[in-house]
Amino acid sequence: MHEEALAASARLATIRADTLQAELTIARRQMRLMRGSLSWRILEPLRWVRALTLKRLPWGTPFDEAWDEISVSIESEGLSKAARRFVRSARETRKIARYQTIAHDPLFGATKAVSAFFQKPVPAARGMLRPHFLIIADVVVPQCVKYRVNQKAEFLRNLGWSVQVVDWRDTGLALSELQIATEVVFYRTPGFTPVLSLIAQAKRVGLSPRWEVDDLIFDRRSCQLNSNLATLTPGEKRGYLRGTTLFLKALRACGRGIASTEALAGQMRRMGIRDVAILENALDRETIAIAERVERLPSPPDSESILICYGSGSRTHDIDFREAEAGLLAAMDAEPRLELLIIGPLGLSKDFARFESRIRRKRQMSYEAYMALLATADIALAPLELSVFNDCKSNIKFLEAAVLGVPSVCSPTAPYAGVIRHGENGMLARTPEDWRNALLALSADRTRREAMGEQARSDAYALYAPERIQERQAEPIFGSPPVFASAAPRVVHVNVYMAPRTFGGATIVVEAVIPELARFGYESSVLTTRPILEDVPDGALRYRIQGTDVFSVVAGRHSGADNLSVARQLQRWIGSWGADLVHFHAIQELGTGMARACQDLGIPYVISLHDCWWLTDQLFISKDDGRYHLDRDQLATREERSSHDIYLGDRRRLMRQALSGAHAILSPSEEHKALHVRNGVPADRIAINKNGFTWPSRPRRKRDPGSKLRFGFVGGAVDVKGYSLIRQALEKTARDDWELVLVDNTLNLGFPSIDVSSWLVRGTVKTIPAYTQAELDDFYDGIDILLFPSQWRESYGLTVREALSRDVWVISTAPGGQAEEIVEGVNGSLIPIIDEPEPLQRAIEAMLDRKDMLETYTNPFKDRLPRYQDQAEELARIYDAVLGRSA
Repeated sequence: MHEEALAASARLATIRADTLQAELTIARRQMRLMRGSLSWRILEPLRWVRALTLKRLPWGTPFDEAWDEISVSIESEGLSKAARRFVRSARETRKIARYQTIAHDPLFGATKAVSAFFQKPVPAARGMLRPHFLIIADVVVPQCVKYRVNQKAEFLRNLGWSVQVVDWRDTGLALSELQIATEVVFYRTPGFTPVLSLIAQAKRVGLSPRWEVDDLIFDRRSCQLNSNLATLTPGEKRGYLRGTTLFLKALRACGRGIASTEALAGQMRRMGIRDVAILENALDRETIAIAERVERLPSPPDSESILICYGSGSRTHDIDFREAEAGLLAAMDAEPRLELLIIGPLGLSKDFARFESRIRRKRQMSYEAYMALLATADIALAPLELSVFNDCKSNIKFLEAAVLGVPSVCSPTAPYAGVIRHGENGMLARTPEDWRNALLALSADRTRREAMGEQARSDAYALYAPERIQERQAEPIFGSPPVFASAAPRVVHVNVYMAPRTFGGATIVVEAVIPELARFGYESSVLTTRPILEDVPDGALRYRIQGTDVFSVVAGRHSGADNLSVARQLQRWIGSWGADLVHFHAIQELGTGMARACQDLGIPYVISLHDCWWLTDQLFISKDDGRYHLDRDQLATREERSSHDIYLGDRRRLMRQALSGAHAILSPSEEHKALHVRNGVPADRIAINKNGFTWPSRPRRKRDPGSKLRFGFVGGAVDVKGYSLIRQALEKTARDDWELVLVDNTLNLGFPSIDVSSWLVRGTVKTIPAYTQAELDDFYDGIDILLFPSQWRESYGLTVREALSRDVWVISTAPGGQAEEIVEGVNGSLIPIIDEPEPLQRAIEAMLDRKDMLETYTNPFKDRLPRYQDQAEELARIYDAVLGRSA
């Protein structure tokens, strides 16, 4: 009980967090729209003035800091160059500022290109995913839910389908379920923007949605002629008629329909919908079971009174009731035994006042209570105004009375006239005389009433039994689900990024190793994050890239240690895709809840230690104290004296639980394994699986003799990767016979991050866009030396291997995984991990003195470097062992 309460508490906290995130998304969007507005741009000069009055530049730099920078520049370069540098710096700062929203929020921000990518259609899920039927429905009206949602779900499950029902208002959940659905129906959903977005998403993932309804609520003209509107207030009437336009939008957006009656189907076709199926409202197991229970109840004592029952769902039925009112009054005048039972809201005319003692009222109640009360009646009423609108309605009132053996008197609308044989299984009444005569005829003859009720029951079962409707209507429409079976064992790779947002070494490894694993008989898919997109709910999105199916989710902000929402998304994908194994790579912001999800499902999982996330919030541990372990402020005290201590302690427990449940833990290097062992992970739990990399596709082009030495750096504007150290080292050197190529790797995420306009160096510094894996050879042809002055012991160092395989010299810090393939003075230069520029400066100047050597240099140890196929082969052996699969 206690554990259930804790689980419920965690779920409620997750819902609250998701709600806050949705509110934050709206606030950020409003801020973005404001900053992009014309008024914001017009007022920019005023913001400049305001900044200057506060003694700072518009981008926030205080005057004194800016003057110090300008003074140094003037002293070293002269006034002219310093002025040009200042203007260029202002221009670059302004350029980067334009992207500050996405730069500060890279996991959630999207460029136009990325947004356009997520709109591309993807292959239909049939065959790739388990057959799954999704019903996105309006679930407000209980009767509608019973007859159009629950009944359909019952038919579908009997046919073998997996079925999920989602309220259309829960757009995030609906979007996620759409990604794994192989069939979808939208029931009674209005064409608001979120619904139209869901319909568009259904089509994007290869579905052919149907829009379903059981009332003529999409034809404005017919609704305007419906007299029931007279019972509504002017505001309600306007809202109702506005709704007809919205429903028609949704119907036309789907392009296919399901109607409950032939007349309703005809109205859909009149609106231009050619493909319309008919699925009638029917009896179901719930109704039949209730009827059987009611039959077993003790019979009420004999009474002289004859009870007429009318059930009203809303006050709009006042107009319909007037169809029977005059005849009913006349019958009650003629037959004093007649009594009236009204269930639900109904306004009676003042003429019924004289029968007050013979009229009983009951409020709306549960369906079972309603049926039990209806069973006590002798006659049921179903009056409807004769109109096209009501011809489209179903004959539910007849069915509910019939299954209880109660005869009905109904208006001759199409649904009732189609099933009632007047005088045999019910009565049809058009005029007041018809209503009077029918009620008096039934009240005069108990035997006839009971016989008519039994005939109605027999006909109801013959025409509307669940098995009959399923066989004759549901199965021809929906069919049986196809057989699902995968040809190979399936592995879900979980990584924080994936193409088209290729960012970071782990992402490159995942993208490259997947096709290699296919050679060893493994089929792969990926669960990753996606950005927040305009007019798209925060649910999952499925796409296909590089031949791989990807299930992308919106991660939680600052919820990296644990995220139940993402865990549920992983469960959703595992169940739908039929995964046999999960491989966790870099999963920051996705959370350890995914590991518990695997444990709950009995799915084995493997963990790759790409960084330090499993030890600390800091992905990169940058302080080396000789033993190289977590900083003191990242270790929880036993006393848990602060909220930070509590957080660290709970985080550590979550991580250890997830690690202990892993079937294999992999490290890309011995150094990284040792780091985790020093911080409490048992050594025998960690195996080495070295990352492969993209090898050169051709020989390297030799550098031009006598040309400037070309350095390259791909770590981005991040201090832990050595960015500031490189600047300091180059600003200290007096040499000018060099060029530095900086790769702005955040451009893969859609924004620039590097501004070198304020660098005071004598050589040349240029920035280039991030390259793709296909462009690796061209990039490395353009440099002679790779700078890798990382300020932490890297887990691996992918770019180091890429450079070494292409005969590019590497200057790298050591120790760390980045240095394991470097032999000092043979294929690279090693410097200590210290936050001082002098060792790097000396290494750079030493290579400037030896640059002629690089004209003929080749790395003699290239054959030691791993390839992706080597990594995949080793992974396949690990997967085989985990799954008990013979080679």
